Amino acid sequence: MDINQQISKELSLRPNQVKTAIELLDGGNTVPFIARYRKEMTGEMTDVQLRDLSERLTYLRNLAQRKEDVIRLIEEQGKLTIELKTSIEQADALQRVEDLYRPYKQKKQTRATKAKAKGLEPLAERLMAQVETEGNPQEWAQAYLNEELGVLSVEEAIKGALDILAEQVADDPDVRKVSRTMTLKQGAITSKATDSDEVTVYETYYDFKESVHTMANHRVLAINRGEKEKKLKVKLVAPDEKILAWMLSQVITNPNFVGKTELTAMVQDSYKRLLQPAIEREIRKTLTDRADESAIEVFSKNAKSLFLIAPIRDAVVMGFDPAYRTGCKIAIVDDTGKLLEFTTVYPTMPLNKVAETKKTLKKMIRTHGVNLIAIGNGTGSRESESIVAEMISEMEETVYYTIVNEAGASVYSASKLAHDEYPDINVSIRGAISIARRLQDPLAELVKIDPKSVGVGQYQHDVNQKRLGESLSAVVEDCVNHVGVDLNTASASLLSYVSGINGTIAKNMIAYREENGKFMNRKAILKVPRLGPKVFEQCAGFLRVIESENPLDQTAVHPESYKAVERFLDLLGYTQEDVRNHRLEDMNQRIDRLVPKEKKESAMQTKGGKRLHGLDALKQISFEDPKKSKRKDQAQHHKKSMRFLSGQLEIGIPTLVDMMDELKKPGRDPREDMPKPIFRSDVLKVQDLEVGMELTGTVRNIIDFGAFVDIGVKQDGLVHISELSDKYVRDAMTVVSVGDTVRVKLIGVDEKRGRISLSMKGIKQPK
Repeated sequence: MDINQQISKELSLRPNQVKTAIELLDGGNTVPFIARYRKEMTGEMTDVQLRDLSERLTYLRNLAQRKEDVIRLIEEQGKLTIELKTSIEQADALQRVEDLYRPYKQKKQTRATKAKAKGLEPLAERLMAQVETEGNPQEWAQAYLNEELGVLSVEEAIKGALDILAEQVADDPDVRKVSRTMTLKQGAITSKATDSDEVTVYETYYDFKESVHTMANHRVLAINRGEKEKKLKVKLVAPDEKILAWMLSQVITNPNFVGKTELTAMVQDSYKRLLQPAIEREIRKTLTDRADESAIEVFSKNAKSLFLIAPIRDAVVMGFDPAYRTGCKIAIVDDTGKLLEFTTVYPTMPLNKVAETKKTLKKMIRTHGVNLIAIGNGTGSRESESIVAEMISEMEETVYYTIVNEAGASVYSASKLAHDEYPDINVSIRGAISIARRLQDPLAELVKIDPKSVGVGQYQHDVNQKRLGESLSAVVEDCVNHVGVDLNTASASLLSYVSGINGTIAKNMIAYREENGKFMNRKAILKVPRLGPKVFEQCAGFLRVIESENPLDQTAVHPESYKAVERFLDLLGYTQEDVRNHRLEDMNQRIDRLVPKEKKESAMQTKGGKRLHGLDALKQISFEDPKKSKRKDQAQHHKKSMRFLSGQLEIGIPTLVDMMDELKKPGRDPREDMPKPIFRSDVLKVQDLEVGMELTGTVRNIIDFGAFVDIGVKQDGLVHISELSDKYVRDAMTVVSVGDTVRVKLIGVDEKRGRISLSMKGIKQPK
């Protein structure tokens, strides 16, 4: 089975889809571009499917290359057999290829290599042959005593020969495969406390045991962290006796062999000294890799939801970055994100200047017409929230506040990018600016920081950082291209995530814009240094030019389809002015008029036109609901009209549908459909909470075992996965997403531990 066939089978895709997608990827096309503008070619594969295909393609190509390398390396040793070559070629995983190569791999100095250097390999081969039923190995060993080579005794000779065999057995690919499989099925992970009297977050794992094959991913990462911090001792308990019994049955082929005792000891040594530790390392790594992938997937999905939270347009926002000793940083930005004013206030301990803070903030709010206050959720957040809520209650102006996830704001504040944006502003104030702008446009602000710092996952600092970085970059890329970018306001950070644009080109675009003024249409970017036709093809559809005379430059319609759009408008009797002024409400009706409706055949006629009577005629009559029948006829006619229009424009149906959606609402932000933040004017204290009360909250994070919800008190509450729905839930992300507004019921409060338990069972959720 070739790579294309294998991917087709594994990902349940048609062979032609796989072939075309691979050709497009190999041709330098990006995933967002293919997913959006090559739907007809790929059979409408999504960005998720394309990324899965790309990852699998890379793995299988690496596997094929490794097979070639291993075959060549073994052949160079003169040890390649037809059977071995076939086994390598048929291997379906890198692990199997490495197992097959292991016996031929050049090793560093081991007990076996030292024994071979002493000339003991023939003795090892004689022992493994198991021919003799009389005599004893000690007699054979006499012939291998050699003072010059360092073999000074019979015992040393036999020990060296057994070391050679122990390594051979441990390196045997089938032995490793069976031992690994048995351990995976029957083994268990155990953990013990290094100090059982010490109070740590790992107390659950002080005396812990779970089967390898049922081990939950979050528990794998938890015990890994506990082990790394030297709070836990972790061990893999394997079915040693069963594995040893199987190994002995494979190695000892002659029960009457005089060296059976020595071979038995050799197998035991091979397993305990070489194989078992290696299998433990492999399985621990397998569990960790699997847990890493799960955590990365959770983090990526959470990050995607966070990046796509609806922006708050046309609002003057006060960013409130809470703190204690160093004071709370305040920054006000106008509806375009431009900094208007900033200061530092000290309402929290140790100074507690509450009255002075209120006076300062009220003046700033009135001066600039602040509509919303965005409070960061860091240290001092809830105390700051109480003060803000109290201040709002004292004002005649209508002002609301909301809590904003400030994760990564400090990282951004100290970055070169932040310095370039605000060279004359103190580092601490930059964080408040970021918090305010995150409310106005979360995506544009969050792309300025390392995606790993957005704080919506679990164990993100413990997983494979390279893999996490790659996955999150892909998420940001998909989000940015899904939303689209305003070419004349976007930062270099945002532009660098647009399909086809790298960091250098993004900086060149900013430099060109600063030197020549705003881009007045999409084609103008071709004047940017290093931005050629291929880059233009990849990026143009994702860039919006609000100032352009051509309304299509404000949409996701790709320039390659502009001529088709012009023909489309002409056929339906529209103009570009209609597009600009959103006057295409009757688009479907005009499309349906392109193809005249055919008259229905009488129910009394057959296909041949022969007239029927009586019972035969009644059988031809449909007793379907007339309204349903009419709707069905209309839908079928519309499909026919769309096919006709597609043929006239020489574009596929998917492209036509996308084009129509864009023309109906040019410049529309797809995030408008996403949940908006909850705005409050009062505050809730933990002391106000009563079991049974219903509250509205915002989902802040989703993990394997549930979701954390901000209900407006100091601590986020946990909705355990078993409390997310009246139905059984396997994956929390099938029920909620980060940023969702949810209704929850309070089912438990533990003030001492700072734990709040919530439930969504039996509660009608907001749409």
